[in-house]
Amino acid sequence: MTVHVWGYLDEYQQEREEILECVDTVFSSGKLILGKSVHMFEQEFADYHRVAHCVGVDNGTNAIKLALEAFGIGPGDEVITVSNTAAPTVVAIVSTGATPVFVDVREDDFLMDTTLISAAITARTKAIVPVHLYGQCVDMAAVSAIAREHGLVVVEDCAQAHGARQHGQVAGTWGDASSFSFYPTKVLGAYGDGGAVLTPHEETDRALRRLRFYGMESDYHTVATPAHNSRLDEVHAEILRKKLTRLDRYIDQRRAVAARYGRDLGDTALTLPSTVKGNEHVYYVYVVRHPARDSIIEAMREHGVQLNVSYRWPVHLMTGFAHLGYREGSLPVTEKLAGEIFSLPMFASLRRDDQDHTVEALRDVLGRI
Repeated sequence: MTVHVWGYLDEYQQEREEILECVDTVFSSGKLILGKSVHMFEQEFADYHRVAHCVGVDNGTNAIKLALEAFGIGPGDEVITVSNTAAPTVVAIVSTGATPVFVDVREDDFLMDTTLISAAITARTKAIVPVHLYGQCVDMAAVSAIAREHGLVVVEDCAQAHGARQHGQVAGTWGDASSFSFYPTKVLGAYGDGGAVLTPHEETDRALRRLRFYGMESDYHTVATPAHNSRLDEVHAEILRKKLTRLDRYIDQRRAVAARYGRDLGDTALTLPSTVKGNEHVYYVYVVRHPARDSIIEAMREHGVQLNVSYRWPVHLMTGFAHLGYREGSLPVTEKLAGEIFSLPMFASLRRDDQDHTVEALRDVLGRI
């Protein structure tokens, strides 16, 4: 028996007929690039969030990059974010030519410590990229207040927080722009790469549409600002349209899985996820902590259970970002978490017996450590 930390095959079998209909819809449409499916998904995703504009792009990394570039952020500018995130968040910032500046995270919920932002602001700071990590939101009232005070752009990284809410407001609706990934593992995932940017600003929407299309306004004749091809694919867009209608159900299923973990592992030595007051967690991943993390992961393999670490290597200590000048000890909470956190199997279609086996195996392993 093997229990995967993530899988899609059961979900695909449940939705296979509709997914294949989506493919046929696009292939039969007569237009394969930036056609009706992308247009309709953009409208429907914007409507879900009650935001004026949505621009579909090719992946979540470019969603962040293009959002920053749409506000003119580039070489010489600084962008404040966190190191306790997936590396693509920082890759996107660096790819604009801007310099990422890291603040630490809070130990109890792993989210950006907003009390550290003001001290990180310099004359070169132009933006803040708060990362809504693991399925819940950063304190956006605090981020927004700081941004207003200092005239900074806010680009929310919502790759892990589709449908998450804070005091009833959905993730991706506070900032000047917000970026989303539709990588297959996401709460709203495609069958390949995909991404989107939301923005309330019409001018930003127009800039994003140019930036995703070589810098052209509407055709292949005139380049306004040289850029790359970063378009969302029609097939993925049509599939996402169908899956968007199920997003709230996917979230409910993930919360049910999380509730069972909380019930069945609450009396163990694991530190289970905490939900910030006012947040509605969507559990993109179910992250726990234990100082013997690596031994637990190895022992769980013997039980046929795959676990994951998100993230084992803090971005600020990766060799690819050594030029930024951070050293071990620079972000103590982030570094401590990197040695203890790991993820249990979590996805909407996780079978109950697979979760039960995971819990039983974990209890056995923890009892022997």
